[in-house]
Amino acid sequence: MFTGIITDVGRVLAIEPDGDPRYRIETRYDTASIALGASIAHSGVCLTVIQTGPGWFDVQVSAETLGLTTIKHWQVGTRINLETALKVGDELGGHIVSGHVDGLGRIVERRPERDSVRFTIEVPAALERLIARKGSIAIDGVSLTVNEVDGIRFGVNVIPHTQQWTTFGEASLGQEVNLEVDMLARYVARLLGKDLP
Repeated sequence: MFTGIITDVGRVLAIEPDGDPRYRIETRYDTASIALGASIAHSGVCLTVIQTGPGWFDVQVSAETLGLTTIKHWQVGTRINLETALKVGDELGGHIVSGHVDGLGRIVERRPERDSVRFTIEVPAALERLIARKGSIAIDGVSLTVNEVDGIRFGVNVIPHTQQWTTFGEASLGQEVNLEVDMLARYVARLLGKDLP
């Protein structure tokens, strides 16, 4: 489990594309303290660490994960929001995030709003009913509050601190983003017999 509070922005150092692709991620984390098999969220996608070295770790990605997330766009040099798994006793600063992406959104508007930036995200129709005004959502692994909802579009405000310490500072129009709806919405949908596709 995660909280949506990003603790590092990593970078793709290398890609081994054969079979299930393997990605080497550069990080500021103390990789000597990362256990093999540890879970780390990569722009909202929970992946398992399979090897570590000084300033880097490796993960492997299944075909399903590639098809359903923005990992399919990663190249050498791609910057990634990173968060290590929540430990018992850690502060829950954002909201409960599982690292299981529900769908891809697209940035359709980016405009300044005082010191912040207002982003409008367009979502698949299947996610529309699961996003609520003033509810929580994880976008590329970042815990944010939904400001407004208008059909298949919703808006969020990103403050300067979040722009500086996540990849939101470089986010651009048309870019795809990983979305994870609030866990409560997911279970309510299940109870109503309306599972996510």
